[in-house]
Amino acid sequence: MADMTAAVLDDVARSCLARAGAGRAVATADVVLLRRVMQVFLPLVPTVPAALLLVAGPAVALPLGFALVLSLFLVASVAAFAFARAPARSGEVAETSADGFSVDACPGLLLRLDAKGLVRAAGGRDREVFFSFLRDPIDRPFVEHVHVSDRLGFVEALADLRAGVDAVAIDLRLDRPMLGLEQSQFMNVRMDMTAVRGADGALSAVHAQILDIAGEMRIRDEARRMAGEAVDAHETKSRFLAAVSHELRTPLNAILGFSDILAGEYFGKLENDRQREYVGLIHQSGAHLLSVVNAMLDMSKIEAGRYELTLEPFAIAETISHCENMLSLQAKTRGVTLTSRLGRNLGEVVADERAVRQVLINLVGNAIKFTEAGGAITIDAGVEGGELKIVVSDTGIGIAPEKLSLIGKPFTQIHGELNRRYEGSGLGLSLVKGLTALHGGRFEMTSRPGEGTVVTVTLPADGSGIIAAADMAGPDNRVDFPPRLKADDACAARTKDEWVHDEAKAKIA
Repeated sequence: MADMTAAVLDDVARSCLARAGAGRAVATADVVLLRRVMQVFLPLVPTVPAALLLVAGPAVALPLGFALVLSLFLVASVAAFAFARAPARSGEVAETSADGFSVDACPGLLLRLDAKGLVRAAGGRDREVFFSFLRDPIDRPFVEHVHVSDRLGFVEALADLRAGVDAVAIDLRLDRPMLGLEQSQFMNVRMDMTAVRGADGALSAVHAQILDIAGEMRIRDEARRMAGEAVDAHETKSRFLAAVSHELRTPLNAILGFSDILAGEYFGKLENDRQREYVGLIHQSGAHLLSVVNAMLDMSKIEAGRYELTLEPFAIAETISHCENMLSLQAKTRGVTLTSRLGRNLGEVVADERAVRQVLINLVGNAIKFTEAGGAITIDAGVEGGELKIVVSDTGIGIAPEKLSLIGKPFTQIHGELNRRYEGSGLGLSLVKGLTALHGGRFEMTSRPGEGTVVTVTLPADGSGIIAAADMAGPDNRVDFPPRLKADDACAARTKDEWVHDEAKAKIA
C-alpha cells in the first residue's frame, strides 16, 4: 500500500514539475523531494479543516482549511527546493585548492557537466551574470539554453569528447530574454570543453568554461564590413580605369591618324613651318596620351586578374635590339648614350614577347627621362642558371632613400611637385612589376642619389615561372603584386648608401 501511494505521488509530482518547467526533462531528485513534501502535508488536508470546524461553521471552515493547507504546501515546496539547490550553486562549486586558488576567480562561467550533458555544478567570476538568464541550469541539460541552430554543434562536440577527444572549443549562441534595450536576444559565447575520464577511459564529466565574445563578434563584423568595402572600392576603381581607358582610345586613334595625314601633306601642302610644328606637337601629345591610356588599361587588367600572357619562343637579343633602336633617337635628343651588352649564350627564351618588350621600353624610357645630358644608359642581358637576367643601369639623378617606398605604386610619382621637370603618369614601374610577377620573375632596384639607378628583372627562361606564379596564388588564383625581394637578396643589397626597394604591394591573378 505504501509503495502504491509513493508511486501515485511520484506521478503527480512529475506531472506538476513538467508543467511548471514547460515540458523540460524532470530530474528524479526533484520528484523525490516534492513527493516527500506532499507526504508531510497529506495528513493535514483533513485535519486542519476539521479543527476549524470547532470554531466556525462548515461554510467557512472547509474552504479556509483547504486554502491554508495549500498555501503552506506551496511555501514549503519552494523553501525545500531553494534549500536543496543552494549547496549546488555555492559550496559545491566553489572549489579551492591548498594555495587558495578558487574557480570563482576565473572569468566567465565554469560548468561541470556529466557525460549526458546535464549541468551538475557551476562557478566562475561571471556566474551571476549568466544565471540571470539561464533559468536555473543545475541538474538540467545544458543544450536547453543553446540556440536551436547551434544545438547540433554542441551535441557533436559532446560526442567528440565521448569518442576520445580531450578538448573541444565551439562558438554558441545562448538564448537570453530581453532584459533591456541594449541587450540582444542571444549572447554569443565561446565554450571550451575539457574531458574528464575514469579509470576505464570512459567520459565521466566535462569541465567547460563559457566566455562572452560579443566584443570579438563586433570586431569580426567590422573587419568583414571594411574588407568588403575595400574590395568594392578596388573593383570600382579597376572598372572605372578600364572604361575610361577604352573610351579614350577611340578619339585618340582618330587624332593620331588625322595628324599623320596632315604631317604627310597627303591632301595639300602646309603653308609654313609653324603649321608643321603644330601638327607635330598634336601627334606627339596624342601619342603620349595614348601611351598613358594603354598603361592605365594594362594596369587595370593586371589588378583585375584579366591580363593574359601569350607564351612563345623568341630571340631576346632581337627584342632588346628593337627597343634600343626605338629609343635611341630619344636618348640622342637628350644627349644620353644608350648601349647594350648581350651575353654570348643569349638565344631564345619562352615568354610573352609583348610584355617583355613593354618592360624594356618602360625601364629604358625611365632611365632616359631621369638621366641628364652626358650620362649613359646600359642594357645588360644574359641567361644564368635557366633564368633570363635583364639589367638596365643609368648614371642619372638616382632616388632618395625616403622616396624608395613609393616606387612601383600605381599613379605615384617621385617628383610630384607642381613644378616638376619630368613627365609621366607614375605607371611605368608598376607595369614592370606586374608583368614580371605574371611571369613568376623577380624585380630588384638599387639606387644612389646623384650616382644612378640599377634595375634588375629576372625571368625563368623556359616560361615555367607562370606555372609557379599560379601555384603561389592558391585557391583564389592571386599572388602578391609586385613580388617581394627575398630576405637574403635584400640584406645583401642594402648598405649604408645603397637601398633596395621591395615594399609596394597589390594583387593580381
